[in-house]
Amino acid sequence: MSSQHFIPPLNYGMIEEDLYRSGQPNELNFPFLEKLGLKTVVWLAPEEPNQRFLNFIDDQDIEWYHLGVISSANALDPITEEVVLEALEHILNPRNYPMIVMCDLGRHRTGTIVGCLRKLQKWNLTSIFEEYRRYAGPKVRVLNEQFIELFDTDLVRVPVNRPKWL
Repeated sequence: MSSQHFIPPLNYGMIEEDLYRSGQPNELNFPFLEKLGLKTVVWLAPEEPNQRFLNFIDDQDIEWYHLGVISSANALDPITEEVVLEALEHILNPRNYPMIVMCDLGRHRTGTIVGCLRKLQKWNLTSIFEEYRRYAGPKVRVLNEQFIELFDTDLVRVPVNRPKWL
């Protein structure tokens, strides 16, 4: 009898019910992701994920949005307001759930999106930054924290049919 192991991707976490975050998965993570029953992946890195992950997305019939190409091709550049607003538009549509938001390591771009979402949820900045830093580890980017702090939530179009947690 073989035992199946379910290994989450790097920096995996639950943001809200049926809404997750992580870094780019590898083949060992696919059984875990399959259990989530994902309908949507929001990919924030400028480069495409590896071909095996793209094949997994295709095989599982998952909708895939590559938003990182909207911003700079330099992975070290901060995420743009345009990317954040488009990502939040997908995140705030419950028809996209279950959904995962990811970038290469699941730290900075993903953390900035989640931080802006937390601001929209009216979390205080101390809690938002604590969550951002937990995933960023020793590589905290002050520019990302500043972006979150200055992010204008009035720019976000909140749909009538929004998630229960907002």
